[in-house]
Amino acid sequence: MKSSLWRKKTITAPVEPSGLKRVFDTWQLIAIGVGVTIGAGLFSLTGVASGLYAGSAIPLSFLIAGIAASFAGLCYAELSGMIPSGGSAYSYAYAALGEVVAWVIGWDLILEYTVSTAAVASSWSGYIVSFLKGWGIVIDPRLLHPPMTLVTLPDGQTAHAWFNAPCLFILWLVTFMLTRGVKESARMNGLVVAIKFCVLVGMIIAALPHINMAHFHPFIAPNTGQFGIFGFSGVMRAAGMAFLAYIGFDIVSTAAQDTKNPQKSMPFAILGSLIICTIIYVAFSAVLVGVVDYHRFANDPSPVATVMDVINLPWLGLLIKGGICLGYLSVLYGLLMGQSRILLAMAQDGLLPAFFRRLNPKSHTPVPSHMLSFLVSGALACCLPINILADMASIGTLAAFIIVCAGVIALRFRAPHAPRTFRLPGGPWLIPGLGILSCGSVMLSMSLVTWMRLIIWLAIGAVIYFAYSIKHSHLRTKHHPTSSRPD
Repeated sequence: MKSSLWRKKTITAPVEPSGLKRVFDTWQLIAIGVGVTIGAGLFSLTGVASGLYAGSAIPLSFLIAGIAASFAGLCYAELSGMIPSGGSAYSYAYAALGEVVAWVIGWDLILEYTVSTAAVASSWSGYIVSFLKGWGIVIDPRLLHPPMTLVTLPDGQTAHAWFNAPCLFILWLVTFMLTRGVKESARMNGLVVAIKFCVLVGMIIAALPHINMAHFHPFIAPNTGQFGIFGFSGVMRAAGMAFLAYIGFDIVSTAAQDTKNPQKSMPFAILGSLIICTIIYVAFSAVLVGVVDYHRFANDPSPVATVMDVINLPWLGLLIKGGICLGYLSVLYGLLMGQSRILLAMAQDGLLPAFFRRLNPKSHTPVPSHMLSFLVSGALACCLPINILADMASIGTLAAFIIVCAGVIALRFRAPHAPRTFRLPGGPWLIPGLGILSCGSVMLSMSLVTWMRLIIWLAIGAVIYFAYSIKHSHLRTKHHPTSSRPD
């Protein structure tokens, strides 16, 4: 049993054919990375993290998160050039650290992508409501919040909300787009990312004359006496939440089996998308808290809409809100695609049932996985508030980053001469070590409740692994040829 827990894939082994079409080039990968990264983190979490934790120092939180993510991004770049598999950190851990670690990180990635998808859909709901309101269309507030949330009805009475209905619509739309085929949806994603950039530029130009420098004094708000509520501990806690914003380059690494030349394209796309997005996050968050006092952003899922209301240019506000609503498509596109690729990779290795590797014969897409992701993400988005979803997604992202950094160290010693299209500078310890320390410190700043949710999820995964996965692993068949390998 002990040896089977640590069995590893050989790095030089050919990747099992997935049946997916190889359609992505380098620039399409960057579009996916930027498209996912410039999303809920920018348009929603910026407000929540500043209003609840960091105050006007939110740009510092995003910079800290970006620096910590850059160490992990460099490690992703090295491993993606060595192991061109669509399993992202799961596949890297399988080759470097063994099957049990691979299962833990694969199960963690399922949580990360599922909850991130729900958080993004929840954020989109806030923006679409604000956009429709500008056209005089008002949706029943009971259909816009998690169950049991107290809302005020148009007649002034209060009632409990039912569920967040717009989330289901946007998730269904993106799922339908993905099931149509990767090539067609990639073109649509590129167009949406271009529109999103136009929205960002328009927003910044319109907001600059309205920045009030008094909003930055003091830059780091005094701590309230509670750890993580303003002060430097609040800056670090906001940085932990901000890691949801840097999930984009992780998504790039899940697209290896959809990419024409993954060894060369993926390292460039991972680092390129990370650099572009860090600059945008720091600048954009500074503009937001410069225009609006950060106290107003507490529990505000649509801070850009709030800023546009302050600027008071109704036509521009409607244009930018509409562009943001459209831009969320690229975020959900990347998340749902990445989720299905993780499930596919784990099913190919026998750790999940064969159901997850079934492809539609016409579109060559894993339709069953897409539909399951839609149902689970939709349920979470409808029923949980965005701050809980963001914390759960961020701690899952940080755990994946730490495993990837440890994988680089392990493979430098286990396979020092293996071909690497990108090699980290500074030897096997410097950058991976900094990645582990920085991501670990941010994880430690997160709440005990968030840690408990992660532990419960991993405990459920442990039950599934020992009850099913360890017996059906395809590596077990290779090590024990007489055992059967059920599909």
